[in-house]
Amino acid sequence: MNYEKLFSKTSKMMKPSEIRRLLKWATQKDIISFGGGIPDPKNIPKEELAELTKRIILEYGEEALIYGPTRGNSILIKELLKFMESKGIKLKGEEQLVILTGSQQGLDLWARILINPGDIIFVESPTYLAALNAFIPLQPRIIGIPLDDEGMKTEVLEEKIRENIRRKMKIKFIYTIPTCQNPSGYSMSLNRRKHLLEIASKYDLLILEDDPYSYFLYEKVEATPLKAMDKEDRVILMSTFSKMIAPGLRVGWMAGNEKIIEKIVLAKEVADLCTSPLSQYIAAEVLRTGLMEKHLPRIKEIYREKRDVMMNALEMYMPKGSRWVKPVGGMFIFVWAPEGVDTEVIAQKAIEKYRVAYVPGRPFYPDGSVRNAMRLNFTYPTKEQIIEGISRLSQAIKEE
Repeated sequence: MNYEKLFSKTSKMMKPSEIRRLLKWATQKDIISFGGGIPDPKNIPKEELAELTKRIILEYGEEALIYGPTRGNSILIKELLKFMESKGIKLKGEEQLVILTGSQQGLDLWARILINPGDIIFVESPTYLAALNAFIPLQPRIIGIPLDDEGMKTEVLEEKIRENIRRKMKIKFIYTIPTCQNPSGYSMSLNRRKHLLEIASKYDLLILEDDPYSYFLYEKVEATPLKAMDKEDRVILMSTFSKMIAPGLRVGWMAGNEKIIEKIVLAKEVADLCTSPLSQYIAAEVLRTGLMEKHLPRIKEIYREKRDVMMNALEMYMPKGSRWVKPVGGMFIFVWAPEGVDTEVIAQKAIEKYRVAYVPGRPFYPDGSVRNAMRLNFTYPTKEQIIEGISRLSQAIKEE
């Protein structure tokens, strides 16, 4: 049977994620993986989580082990409202928040409820490639806005918006990771944040703010969430417990205008009925008991040290003509190899011959125009593996 003829147009637009493809290498002991955005597994608070989980099952029993409300567990929602208020984000109430099965689900549901074929959406260039993979099947026109050390160049953004308005194109939203941007590591300056909100107001646009990394800042930089500065209810904030505690919980959240959130809830009902109630209870207890406040400062210092080890190793081993960004926070260093080097070509050879894995940079660019970049994760490997892995990687590049 010809199964290809059965697939929908949307399914034919789906692309495999470079990150997911490479994650399988992370579990092989002889591979040094700079691939996925994985927290340091040795520093996940396993004992504390085990105690919390046992207590939750004994105290809440069936409530934690049966289906829950699609919007989310009210206990977790109340804890998140307090948590966000501590970051300067004050919501009207529970109707402005939905619990997600990881923030990746938020990207998928957002795309489903908002994007029509041909819609214009603006993203940073480079940007999170799994966001692009969520948007592309809905067939929008994705326009990348360049970055510098102050984040998205909002003057370029406004110019592109005007250009598309003149062409009578339908502009739908702006997607941004303003703090510890993935993959670049830059953070948007306060002036750029203000300008972005002014642009959204002036041209009547939505902003999707993705914020998984602001909890890991290694430099003194602007980190006020756009949602905390939002006076017109134009910003929808998305975040996750994946980086803060453990990605295996698969708990994230989205917060903002209740009409948008209600549509997300309806789409989520079809997608998975509800996020795991047990995981939600664990996340709520992580906040309520203060485990989050205890864990984050400790893990931040570990990650800062690993970032510095990788920066030093890049300086020591990478060939002339290479360059990279010193990230202000987060989990990644974005590197450009010398001109003419294709990091996609090298990737498989690096794994097979040098036993080191990374994510090529081209998929992070909406137009796929940059071929010599790569994203390196420094939180997962040990310090010794970082040094050895960069040494091996430099050899692969030099050989190319």
